[in-house]
Parts: sequence; structure tokens; C-alpha cells
Amino acid sequence: MSKSCMVIFLATLLLVEIVQSSPTLENIENGMMELKTAVLLSPKFELEPGSVINKYYYNIDFPRGHIALKEFDAEVVDRAGNSVPLHETYLHHWMVKNYYQFRGINNISKYHRNIGFRKSDQIPAGNDGVCDHGLSQIFGLGSRTRKMSTKVPDPYGIEFGNAAKIPVGYEERWLLNLHAIDTQGAEDQLGCTECRCNLYNVTIDEYGKNLDPNYIGGFKCCYDETRCRVKEDGKGLMESVQDMIVFVSIILPTGGNVIYGVAHQHIGGIGAALYGEDGRVICSSVPIYGERKEPGNEAGYIVGMSTCYPQPDSLKILDGETLTVSSYYSSEQGHTRVMGLFYILVADSDSSVKLNSS
Repeated sequence: MSKSCMVIFLATLLLVEIVQSSPTLENIENGMMELKTAVLLSPKFELEPGSVINKYYYNIDFPRGHIALKEFDAEVVDRAGNSVPLHETYLHHWMVKNYYQFRGINNISKYHRNIGFRKSDQIPAGNDGVCDHGLSQIFGLGSRTRKMSTKVPDPYGIEFGNAAKIPVGYEERWLLNLHAIDTQGAEDQLGCTECRCNLYNVTIDEYGKNLDPNYIGGFKCCYDETRCRVKEDGKGLMESVQDMIVFVSIILPTGGNVIYGVAHQHIGGIGAALYGEDGRVICSSVPIYGERKEPGNEAGYIVGMSTCYPQPDSLKILDGETLTVSSYYSSEQGHTRVMGLFYILVADSDSSVKLNSS
């Protein structure tokens, strides 16, 4: 039996169209800035046991105008607005991002399988922060959404809708990528959420290319409209692994003050850390596991991640500094593949710049 779901978004934002001063609490209380909260719904999607959705929705409803986002949360709900537990629908990830659409082009459908942009009509929005337009500002989490803080600390906000930055002839729009797996009655729930290929019975990827025989699991096997095996009479084979540690390093062209940090992990994760070039810990983030059955506290699932809020001006990344991410997973149960990401907000070192997309 299929069920109808949606993702509900809760966005807290500042209206900054005519604001020239910093977004301090005093300015908000004096009416110089208006703090608002918007509740938005994604397009409806249908799921049944074993089914997968991984779609991109363009031009979704989102606050318009010159704004600074202060907080952004989301969760899956049913048609009655009730929270859906992870052991029914595993929200692998959701992602919301802005882009620029050429004015007068309205033939872009609400759903595209591919996130690719047509250069003449669409331009992906860049990033004004530390990655020097190499990475874009993306809002997105997954199963950890319900118990993780996304608040941007005062006096900062993430700026969007600045008319001076929108290319001539274009308008700012927003897209949503949603990847969810219905694991009800699954033969192996963990194997389904980790996209183990033998459970999905696929030999080609979503573009029709043959999979490498050594590719045993990952995104290439749980793309949109695939289906995970739902027989309950046995367990799939799982290779034994040791405790896993994943290291990734990246050079940031431009530095600044770290104001927020959090890691992204899935089931089996036991923590992650971001290190500076000199070995100092910039942020350490550990998972919060659920203990019961109700939504937001599902036993065995990561329902949140601890966050870092450094004291103002206490933690700086230098221009050109190499950062290293380490992500740790337990070997108590085997894994097909694991994921380790780290998200940080970095403010311009110039204290006069208070609103910055980083």
C-alpha cells in the first residue's frame, strides 16, 4: 500500500531590503529589521514498501526578496501533517539551493531527474564565502533533521536575493533535491539505506551505463524509481569490516572566522572532526541516536548531530589553509559504503561585514 508524503520546511529569516546596519538583537527589537518564520511544503510524493524517490524540483515555493536566513529545518510528514518515522521512510537527504533563471522562461517542469543547468537559461548561484565560488551555499540534512540545530548565530545571517548579485535578465529561484527510501518490510533495512546493489537488483546506473562489477553499493544503485527487496524471510549477506576512518583534505582559498560547524553521517557513524593545518580541532561533531519508536527518536537511527558555535572571533581559518575532515564509523555491523561530510559557516574577517553567504 502506497502512502503520500511531503517535506515540511521551517525557515526563519530577516528581511534586509533596506537595512544598512548589523542584524543585532537591538536592531530587531527596534524594528530596524523584521524577523519572520515561514512554513513551506514540498511537492507531494508517493512511496510504497521498498520504493525510492530521488527527484529535483525546480522553482519551489520559497521566501523572495532580499533576505538573510537565520535557521532552516525540515522533516517528512504524511498527508495529515503527522511526522513520518525513519523506520518507515528513511530520509537519506534533502537539499535546497538557489539558482538564477532567465526571465520569461517558464517551460521548466517542476521535476527534473538531472540537476544539470542549461547555460543559456539557468545559472547556478555561486558562493561569496571561503570557497571562492568553488562550492555553493546549500541547505540540506537528512535523518538528522529533527534534533540538530541549524541556527546561524547573531549577528550573522546567510544572504540571498541581493539584486546587485543577480545577473541582468535573470531572477532568483530555488530547487529541492529529495532522496527518500521506504524501508517498511525490507529484507535488510540497513542494506537498503546504504544502497547495496544486490538488494536493488540493478546492473546499470540511472543513465543506462553498466555498473562496475566491483561496485557493491552507493548512489548508483538507489536512484529514482528503483526498488529495494522487501521479502522478510531472510537477511542479505553483509561483508565484515573494521572500524572505518575516512580522511578528506581541502584547501580554502579565503579564510575567516568560523561561526558554526556540524558533521553529516549515517547509521553506524560514531563522530567526525574538522582539523586545521596545524592539527587544531576546529569542530568535533558526534551523532545522537534514537532510543524508541516515535518520530525524532527512532531506535538505531541517527536523529541529530552535535553542533559547534565558537565564541566570536575565537577561531579563524587562514587564507589558503588546508583543512582535514575525519569521519569515524563503528564495525559492530558491516557497511556497504559510508558517508562523511562537514558543513561550516565562515564569516568575513572584517567585522563590519555581518551578512555573508559562506
